[in-house]
Amino acid sequence: MPLDKAVLFNLLKNFDEEAKEKITLVAVGGTAMTLLDIKVSTLDIDFTVPSGDKTEFDRVRNLVPHGFKIDVYVDGSVFCNTLPDDYLDRSSEIRNFTKIFLRALHPVDIIVTKIGRLDERDVQDIEACIRRCNIKKEEIVARAAKIIYVGREEDYKYNLQWVMANLYSH
Repeated sequence: MPLDKAVLFNLLKNFDEEAKEKITLVAVGGTAMTLLDIKVSTLDIDFTVPSGDKTEFDRVRNLVPHGFKIDVYVDGSVFCNTLPDDYLDRSSEIRNFTKIFLRALHPVDIIVTKIGRLDERDVQDIEACIRRCNIKKEEIVARAAKIIYVGREEDYKYNLQWVMANLYSH
């Protein structure tokens, strides 16, 4: 079931009601794109959280029945990438609940984290970010040079070159 912004906000409102400590959530991937109005909905929910907030978030999401697939990464890790320490400062504030502070990755950070896997949906998402947010080629190349990719670095470099050649060819 695709998840739109209203469903995400309602879910987090329910989580917020059970939270005992403050939690910063940074939406990544399609979740971030949905919150930033780059796409209408997402198929799953993905966050990166500061490591100090993960235990409380895990407690709350296990306590509140929700039925969604929620992936949680820590400290700027997203899928098989680790963003530079400034990922949180670059992220956008989306909504502050009582205990939960919701943010979304910067569109360039969304792009560089999607380059690692680069399946068909990732390509569509990258195209949408570039188009809707007017992302320049140079911004992606500069940011990609700062991430840590867990896997064959040559694969990431190949994917980056593919994105530059195919999504900036017009």
